[in-house]
Amino acid sequence: MTGFNPKSRQSLFTLIGELPGQISDLVKAELDAFKAEFASKAKNIGLGAGLFIVAGVFAFFATGVLVALAVILLALVLPLWLATLIVAVVLLLLAAVLVLIGVNRVKAATAPDPGGVHASIRHDVDAFKGVGEYEK
Repeated sequence: MTGFNPKSRQSLFTLIGELPGQISDLVKAELDAFKAEFASKAKNIGLGAGLFIVAGVFAFFATGVLVALAVILLALVLPLWLATLIVAVVLLLLAAVLVLIGVNRVKAATAPDPGGVHASIRHDVDAFKGVGEYEK
């Protein structure tokens, strides 16, 4: 059984004097823990991104192989030049459709939204100035 030792008690002023150092040590320990966790997550993110890149390279080459397969299969029933032309036209049409979809998406994303964030910021600035309608 441990007994209570009244001499081991520190005065209030001593405890208050040690408080800034303890807070500083706590902040340093928390920052070190954050750095270690961040480094671990950054390492995993980097590894994952690298694997995505490698997978993209493999998918790129696999697409080329599949295009060659399509040409070869069409060449079984058509002349080689016609099979190649058909596959090329199909790929160009697919690319054109994807470009049009992409252009429409970009235009939709960059079109100004009068009721969006800009209007909200304007309303907040007016409220700060005391102009316009706002809740008090």
